[in-house]
Amino acid sequence: MSKETVMIIGSCGQVGTELTESLRTLYGTSNVVACDIRKPEADFWSEGPFEQMDVLDVKKIAELLKKYKPTQIYHLAALLSATAEKNPKLGWSLNMDGLFYVFDAALEFGVKRVFWPSSIAVFGPNTPKQNTPQYCVMDPNTVYGITKQTGERYCEYYHKRYGLDVRSIRYPGLIGYKAEAGGGTTDYAVEIFHEALKNGKYECFLGENTFLPMLYMPDAVKATLEITHAESNLIKNRSSYNISGFSFTPALLAEKIKKHVSNFEITYKPDHRQAIADSWPQSIDDAEARSDWGWKNDFDLDAMVADMIKNLAPRYKTGEM
Repeated sequence: MSKETVMIIGSCGQVGTELTESLRTLYGTSNVVACDIRKPEADFWSEGPFEQMDVLDVKKIAELLKKYKPTQIYHLAALLSATAEKNPKLGWSLNMDGLFYVFDAALEFGVKRVFWPSSIAVFGPNTPKQNTPQYCVMDPNTVYGITKQTGERYCEYYHKRYGLDVRSIRYPGLIGYKAEAGGGTTDYAVEIFHEALKNGKYECFLGENTFLPMLYMPDAVKATLEITHAESNLIKNRSSYNISGFSFTPALLAEKIKKHVSNFEITYKPDHRQAIADSWPQSIDDAEARSDWGWKNDFDLDAMVADMIKNLAPRYKTGEM
């Protein structure tokens, strides 16, 4: 393991925070280089190499690849759905140009493997809503979804044309307690826990009956590590794999939380993110990931809620668990 050097671009985000921690446990702290456009304040980042980097800075990317000679890159930097809608041109530039710069640098400097996450945002209003299959109509109507769909095509293209070992999964909504949510349409499923424990109430920006597929962060990290460490012959899909854990509505999640925080109340005030959520699937068929490289989630909805409350409650000095 010590012969591997890993670089994580976008390491301060919701996924990057926990993935960096897991990779440092796996490869050793000094062998995992965390990179992000913003400099983190947490002590955790001072424990291993950290570089401040803008993924749109081609010279900086080359400089760091020369310096550290990574064998693997996890490219997580992106502008998420709701945030990208506020600045579509930046969303396109960051998500697409950043992808090209990383792929091209990986080829130039001999990086043997690149992971890049896609999203259920690749699907759209004409995609089957229930048990959305691996292959189906994809007509995304957000700049984030458009960049992810385009990125999937380029993943496959770079693999077939240049032999770049690119691996990808389509993240559903992600829920975790170690980092703040990053501006996505499913972020209510993170915010709701903080507000329940801090204030006993939450105003949700999606309607109460909005079903969306979700995944708990430990499972997201698990899936990411499993696909990147699987034997190459097992990765039969070089665009991106469907994965999922469970689906729920804000109303159902609120009921689960009330079992732990009895005084919790939720209200609803749907905003512009409702239209985005309505265009996405309600449940995901991830049979190909399960068959090809053995994907299996560990957490169901009840286990996720209990674990989130357990880990967040001490932060808000509440005894209700």
